[in-house]
Amino acid sequence: MLKSTITRLVVMLFALTLLASGCAKKPVAEEPTMSETSTVEMQQQQAAGVVEEKVTDTAPAYDAAAVARAAELAASKGLERIHFDFDQYVLTDAAKGILVSNAGLLRAAPMVRVLIEGHCDERGSDEYNLALGEKRALATKSYLVSLGVAAERMNVISYGEEMPIDSARAKEAWAKNRRAAFKVKR
Repeated sequence: MLKSTITRLVVMLFALTLLASGCAKKPVAEEPTMSETSTVEMQQQQAAGVVEEKVTDTAPAYDAAAVARAAELAASKGLERIHFDFDQYVLTDAAKGILVSNAGLLRAAPMVRVLIEGHCDERGSDEYNLALGEKRALATKSYLVSLGVAAERMNVISYGEEMPIDSARAKEAWAKNRRAAFKVKR
């Protein structure tokens, strides 16, 4: 009886060993790294057609929504205001340079809509300043359209002298207040 029990145990151990060895993964030969294969050797093999280049897609998946959100954020934070000379709505060279940059941000974020605000300093009547602020906003919009920004994405409004940046009664303050500013609309 003891002999048959030992025989059974040996047979079972043998069977388990066979099963275990059959289920084990066979080792996969690893490709040599660049440090193991010299660059010159690789180039020679590629020239001879021995080595095929492997193309792997390691680029992250394109997330259009994330790109759009990033562009909108950049546009909302990066749109710079421009300034005008006294009693003028003609764009200065400095203003045009800023608008070129703003146009680039707006073209990169085609879903962004903006409100262009025209502002004036306190000199002049309310009616005159409202009209001048509108001309400034329209001149700004027109230049952006000429730079490839769709007109339907931009609205204009004039605040005249009602929203000064600096309320001091001095040339420096007045210069800050003669402007066109941008607000991103949601």
